[in-house]
Amino acid sequence: MCGIAGFWQFAKRTSAAEMGAVAQAMAASIEHRGPDGRGCWIDETVGVALTHLRLAIIDLSPLGAQPMTSGNGRFVIVFNGELYNYKDMRHDLEGDGIVFRSESDTEVLLEACAHWGIRRAIEKCNGMFALAIYDRAERHLILARDHMGIKPLYWAMMEGNLLFGSELKALRTHPRFEARLDRAAAASFFRFAYVPSPATIYEDVRKLPPGHIMTVETDGSYDIVPYWSLADVAAKALVSRRRISDQDAVDGLECVLRDAVARQMVADVPVGVLLSGGIDSSTVAALAQAQNRQQVRSFAIGFHVDGYNEADHAAAVARHLGTEHTELYVDAAMALDVVPRLPQMYDEPFGDCSQIPTHLVSALTRRHVTVVLSGDGGDELFGGYERYFHARHLTRIPMAMPVTARRLLARLLARLPMQALDTASAHLPSRLRLQRLGTKLSKAGAMLTERGHDMLYRRLMSHWTEEDNPVLDAQEHQNVFWDAGLAERVPHFTERMQFIDSVTYLPDDILVKVDRASMSVALEARVPLLDPRVAAYAWSLAPHQRVRGGMGKWVLRQVLYRHVPPALVDRPKMGFGVPIGEWLRGPLREWCEDLLSERSLAAGGILRPNVIRARWQEHLSGRVNWQYPLWDVLMFESWRRAWLRPSTA
Repeated sequence: MCGIAGFWQFAKRTSAAEMGAVAQAMAASIEHRGPDGRGCWIDETVGVALTHLRLAIIDLSPLGAQPMTSGNGRFVIVFNGELYNYKDMRHDLEGDGIVFRSESDTEVLLEACAHWGIRRAIEKCNGMFALAIYDRAERHLILARDHMGIKPLYWAMMEGNLLFGSELKALRTHPRFEARLDRAAAASFFRFAYVPSPATIYEDVRKLPPGHIMTVETDGSYDIVPYWSLADVAAKALVSRRRISDQDAVDGLECVLRDAVARQMVADVPVGVLLSGGIDSSTVAALAQAQNRQQVRSFAIGFHVDGYNEADHAAAVARHLGTEHTELYVDAAMALDVVPRLPQMYDEPFGDCSQIPTHLVSALTRRHVTVVLSGDGGDELFGGYERYFHARHLTRIPMAMPVTARRLLARLLARLPMQALDTASAHLPSRLRLQRLGTKLSKAGAMLTERGHDMLYRRLMSHWTEEDNPVLDAQEHQNVFWDAGLAERVPHFTERMQFIDSVTYLPDDILVKVDRASMSVALEARVPLLDPRVAAYAWSLAPHQRVRGGMGKWVLRQVLYRHVPPALVDRPKMGFGVPIGEWLRGPLREWCEDLLSERSLAAGGILRPNVIRARWQEHLSGRVNWQYPLWDVLMFESWRRAWLRPSTA
């Protein structure tokens, strides 16, 4: 696991010394991603610079250092990530006579590119990665990103230069970078709490989509093509879906998951597992422990706040599995200490408040291990989110109901005391408890005015809508949420929601959160459930084998029940959050008042102060819980102050 950055000067070229200084500055900006080494490769004649920060995981010797040049001298690579099938690839290459100098997976990939060609080599990869390869013979640069988008890769064309890097701050360091706000991207951020791909918060800066290869030529022209697509996987599954028994479905899933977990446990440094006690992380922990003679290290954090603490559940699962478990109970002061660091950690606006506990558990874990497995991806692939069931329930309200009647019901729900209902729900018996009941009823009311399943789901996923979006003079970017043909290609509504989440929320929110939180403390986070073979297997199953009887992740649960009693893991889904709404009224109040003051909001020239101030006052009153929309504003304003000059707004 590492960080990469670089540039290509197409027109006005500078000296090797000047190029080296810029490359070193780009690397220094993301040095947290790789504290074990730094390398730089420059070709002054063509204007290419590649730089690499190393977090040594496989082959800790200097032979694994990057940038790395192929044995024939043709290719130079900088690589961020891990290949989990590199031993298989190495075996095949050695059979063809290739001789290796190191034990690193990077060299395997590099020699595979030299022997098989770059595209074919990347298509053979099973792993998480973002990479740049310069072909010295053809004089073109290749950028590529892993299948599911686990590792980030940003790029831009600015003033005759291609810039790229693992984080936006690396691009910002280049002297030709121009930080101009993309107002459409800002509007998209306020809807979803993240900036949807391929856009970024800056004009002319893009994210390379998951499963894509970008080829750049000497004149600055480029081509971006997919080498793998979840849309293709889903399409093939829908026309040739497996018809297998439930028993075979469970057996098949356990087989592919066992292999994915086993491969991702391989490292030359200590490895652990993040364990929340939920279905996904417990499955990963169970399969990791089942395949290891020694105790697997597991990690969890807890809060002394009702409705937000899962540490007891994680500890119970750990005891049953026999893992060596470490937990940390976090108080408000520890959590709030993270808040001022968020703009530097996430260098574009990011509104998922679970970024706080994710960072804290990463920091705890890094004290003990260098690599950790997480359970992310299970909800999207196996239908685990509660919102899938809420959306389906809402669609059962007759769409023929008069609009006036639906609007009246929506107004009644909007008047409910959200905060009081949230509090009351937390004190109900666990079998009756619904997290944030008032908030969900209010949101359900807002969705009653929507027509059509897909518009309803878009509304369900929206923090701010087009009607109340606080960004001045902006029309948001449109993505798969607006794809009118998606319903025909993926007819089953729950599967359609899963697909949308898998290509939007998963890579742009969940995986961004995990990458920044873990890499900020030089921890490598691996995601076995997002092995592309697992994704393909999940989509090959019938819908009722993923979601059954009002319960998501049916087939995944059956795998877990072979290792953990259902009583330890079957409970209402809690999520991984913090009591942010209470903190905004309490210990964060002064910080909020500063960022949300009318003067500050107006000074930025980007947002509508009156809309935001109205919600802030309603939140303070306790009648309405606007924690998530307000957190978006706070994260945007914190980012703006840290990164955006007034003239670029």
